Amino acid sequence: MIMGYIIAIDGPAGAGKSTVARNLAKRLKFTYIDSGAMYRAFTFKIIENNINIEDKENLVHSLRNTDIKFQNGRVYLDNNDVTEKIRSREVDMLVSKVSSIPEIREIMVDIQKRMVINENIVMDGRDIGTVVFPDANLKIFLTASIEERARRRTKENRSKGINDKYEDVLLEIKKRDEADSNRDISPLRVANDAITIDTTNKNVEEIVNEIIFLMGEI
Repeated sequence: MIMGYIIAIDGPAGAGKSTVARNLAKRLKFTYIDSGAMYRAFTFKIIENNINIEDKENLVHSLRNTDIKFQNGRVYLDNNDVTEKIRSREVDMLVSKVSSIPEIREIMVDIQKRMVINENIVMDGRDIGTVVFPDANLKIFLTASIEERARRRTKENRSKGINDKYEDVLLEIKKRDEADSNRDISPLRVANDAITIDTTNKNVEEIVNEIIFLMGEI
């Protein structure tokens, strides 16, 4: 497998992974892959098709017959644009459970690895530097205070017409952190050779500039 330059960006919910990764890829003219959106897209499919999450065989069969693509910043599930739909509350509530299923993660990792053949890419998620691309050229772990992450997510939701209470979002993020960090398969953790950046008091441009500087330091 011939791979280009790979930048892996990991971190918890609300740390700014997607925004930073998207802007970084644009600056570098790299391909951006949102691994979390892939799990969200499949979770959306599960909900739409009333698939029993306990039926592993059916889940695996469904995922193997699912097409997920990224094009012009949009997410396509079986050729349908689901960019906004995968950010629903229903998907939020289920995606962590779906992503913790070993068989699902194994297939997703295989799909993600095939996506980067002959590509320079920025991929964000929760296990990119530890599991998907342990040999990535540069590994970044973004973090922020849980209060700041909840504030950002609340603001993001409200911009989409979802009027969540800050307190509810804060509780959801706490639960997501716990689930992601304690799952048996590919738990959220900082890779040994990753560089941690606290985004609490930094804007996107500052973080992108810092990562580009780090690329030159390797």
